[in-house]
Amino acid sequence: MADTPARKASGKAKVACLLSGNGTTMSALLFQSRLPGCPYEIVLVASNNVDAPGLKIAAAEGVPTFAHSHRGMDRREHEQIMDEALRRSGARYLALCGYMRILTGEFVSGWEGRMVNTHPSLLPKYKGLDTHARAIAAGDRHGGCSVHVVTPELDGGPVLGQMPVAILPSDTAESLAARVILAEYQLYPRMLSRYVGRHRDPDWLLGRVRDLAMALPRVEERESHGAPGWRIGGSSGKYFAHFNDRHHGSDKVALLVKTSGPDELSSLVERDPETYFKPAYYGAAGWVGIILDRSGVDWDHVGNWIERSWRQVAPQRLAQGHPPSLNAIADEF
Repeated sequence: MADTPARKASGKAKVACLLSGNGTTMSALLFQSRLPGCPYEIVLVASNNVDAPGLKIAAAEGVPTFAHSHRGMDRREHEQIMDEALRRSGARYLALCGYMRILTGEFVSGWEGRMVNTHPSLLPKYKGLDTHARAIAAGDRHGGCSVHVVTPELDGGPVLGQMPVAILPSDTAESLAARVILAEYQLYPRMLSRYVGRHRDPDWLLGRVRDLAMALPRVEERESHGAPGWRIGGSSGKYFAHFNDRHHGSDKVALLVKTSGPDELSSLVERDPETYFKPAYYGAAGWVGIILDRSGVDWDHVGNWIERSWRQVAPQRLAQGHPPSLNAIADEF
C-alpha cells in the first residue's frame, strides 16, 4: 500500500501511528484529534501488515497510510523502510497502537523522547506479556493500564499516566482485558495530548528552565518583579535569568537572559524573530527574550544561553572553576 500526501500544516503536533491489527487504539487517538482544542493531528498510519483493518479505518477518515510487510526481511532493513515513511509524513511524534514488532534500540533512539505506547498493567508491575493473568494470580485488587514514553528497556520508559481497573472475583484474564482496553481508549488520547502539548504549558516550561539554571554552581531562585528569577547566591548576587509568563504586557512564555549588549540583542531579534524578542522591561539593558511556548525548542541551546548569562555575572573564581560545556563552546561559533 503506497503512502499518500500528508495534509497541510495545521499548527498542531504531528503524530504518526504504528499498528499491526484492528486499529481500535489508533481510532481512539484519531477521533480525539478531531475534537476542539486537541493539540495533535494524525498525519500517517503505518503498518507491517498490508491487510491490517486499521489501515482501512484510517483511509476512510482521510488519514494517509503506509504499509510494508516485514516477512522475509532483515529487521533493520524493514525498520529503515518504515522510518523513512514516518519521517516523510512530517511526524514529530510516534504512537504505538498495537504494533506487534520488537523495535531495535537503534530505531527507538531515533525517536527518543517522541515515541509513546500504552501497556495493559500498572507499571512497573507486570512488564511484558500475560499482564492480566499475572495480576489475578497475584491477588491484586486492581489491574489497569499505563501510558509511557518508549525507551530501549521493555515497558521501562517514564510513565505519563495510569488508570486502575478493579479486578472482580469472577474475572478471568479475558474478562479483565475487555475492561482494561476501555480504560486504555480513555487514557491514551488524554496522555498523548498532554505530552505533545506540554511545550505550551508554563508550569512544564518553568520546570525545564529551573532544572537548567539550578544545575549551575551557587545559584538560588528568587522572585523578581513578580516572576521567578535565578541569581548567584549571596547578599550581593546578581540575576542572570528570568522566567517570563506573559509579564509586562508580553503575550509570550519566555526565558530572559543577558546578551553582550544592545547590538547583539538587535541582531538576534532581526535574524530570528521566531525565537528571540526584545523584552519591554529588560530590553534596554541588553537582555533578550527566548520564546519557549513554541514547537521545536532546542533545550541544549537554551541551556547554553543560561550558562553564558550565568558567566557574565558569576565571580571570576567561580566561573573559572566551572569549565564551559562543549555545546556552549560550539554555540560561540
